[in-house]
Amino acid sequence: TLAEQISQTYYGNVVTSKVKEDIIICRTYSAETLELDISDLSSVQAIFKNQKSFDILVNSAGLGRHTPSLETSAEDFDEVMDVNLRGAYFLTQTVAKALIKAKKPGSLINISSQMGHVGGVDRAVYAASKHAVEGFTKAMAIEWGSHEIRVNTICPTFIRTPLTQSTFDNPDRKKWIEDKIKLGRVGEVEDVMGAVVFLASDASSMITGTALMIDGGWTAD
Repeated sequence: TLAEQISQTYYGNVVTSKVKEDIIICRTYSAETLELDISDLSSVQAIFKNQKSFDILVNSAGLGRHTPSLETSAEDFDEVMDVNLRGAYFLTQTVAKALIKAKKPGSLINISSQMGHVGGVDRAVYAASKHAVEGFTKAMAIEWGSHEIRVNTICPTFIRTPLTQSTFDNPDRKKWIEDKIKLGRVGEVEDVMGAVVFLASDASSMITGTALMIDGGWTAD
């Protein structure tokens, strides 16, 4: 798992999140799970109130409701923003508050998207949410740099998972993706894991307020 990969290179407390799934707290090679929905802010704050500060945050919670922009419903818009923007913002804030209180440095990583830098067909709401994540990442990095807290994003291209399989099953979408990725293949989960380990480690100790593109050259155009 992602938490296991980080724990092999970093000694400390790590939190990784997925919407309505588990938070994994790694202390070297042991772990425990906490159920967490990052769109429920009161629940997030209550759970973290009873936890020690985390050295590393990896927020991979995300949601997409992909429709043409003329067909976007207010319900879909709010649901995407609650997770991708509102949830990500306040989860990052919550972890940072604990670090500052403990006077500890940290690395806070939000899994954003290449759609935080470009647009895409049927991706207006999703792209809006990820552009916003890129914006608050830069602002938080400026504000928290004096506390030795680094804030960055990782921006993957389309990653092959069960959740994205329906996109790859659409011949037109599949061709669009393959034509845009210069390396000639779609992303795998392992491509993202390496980037997370890098940003979580001291190897990136001078990196903050930026995005690490894992897009196979998509945004190079």
